[in-house]
Amino acid sequence: MNVTWLYVPGDRPERFAKAAASGADVVIIDLEDAVAPARKDEARANAVAYLRERPAEGQVHVRINDLATARGREDLAAVGQLADGVRVPKVESAEVLDAIAGAPAYALLESAAGLVNARAIAAHPSVAGIALGEQDLAAELSITDENAMNHLRLQAVIAAAAAGLPPVPMSVYPNVQDEAGLLASSRAGRALGLFGRTAIHPRQIPVIRRAFRPTEEEAARAAEIVEAARAAEQAGLGAVALPDGRFVDAPIVARARRTVALARRLADR
Repeated sequence: MNVTWLYVPGDRPERFAKAAASGADVVIIDLEDAVAPARKDEARANAVAYLRERPAEGQVHVRINDLATARGREDLAAVGQLADGVRVPKVESAEVLDAIAGAPAYALLESAAGLVNARAIAAHPSVAGIALGEQDLAAELSITDENAMNHLRLQAVIAAAAAGLPPVPMSVYPNVQDEAGLLASSRAGRALGLFGRTAIHPRQIPVIRRAFRPTEEEAARAAEIVEAARAAEQAGLGAVALPDGRFVDAPIVARARRTVALARRLADR
């Protein structure tokens, strides 16, 4: 399961390889917000050239322009068969995703209409994940309260889970100097059921990894459940009993196994 996604502007090809070496699970070449209109054709050409020549390892996604525009459709035609994923901005209905072919789509919900239709969008067969465009949403809805934003985040979490998609990653934290704020914000999102986060600078990657890494207590508790499940299986028992006498069911065991694996993966390098 991916934990970190790093955006890199499509008109800065000299940064592509550095982004790939940053430790991010996924590099996102951005053809949309990070690129001025006059340089968008150049950015698309850069993305295509890199995708054709890139090393085999590492995932590379491309955030295209709005599919409601000719430029967005041209972006999709250029990178749809080359990228590991296509991030589609401003998705407001499932129907707009019918144009997707090739790489899996990651739908970005950035408006009230997109959020209202979140469940249908998440259930579209081309969609591999959804995420919120929080700054656009907050601007459209005039939201300044974090509790109100949490309500919107939970709607996305529920839509993704109902569609069988991976957990929703958090939006970018815009202040690259505020590592303490990034850590606290990420941990708060984790408590809501969000998982992982997009970043705009490599220095944010280790902070995000730390925020979503299970605590020592969580990892120890999960390991205890996994061991109890192993012992029950060896004994031919259907019920899993913990040393303190509590019983846990299959979903709890599955979650414990994921926690153990995640703790190992995100251990300090």
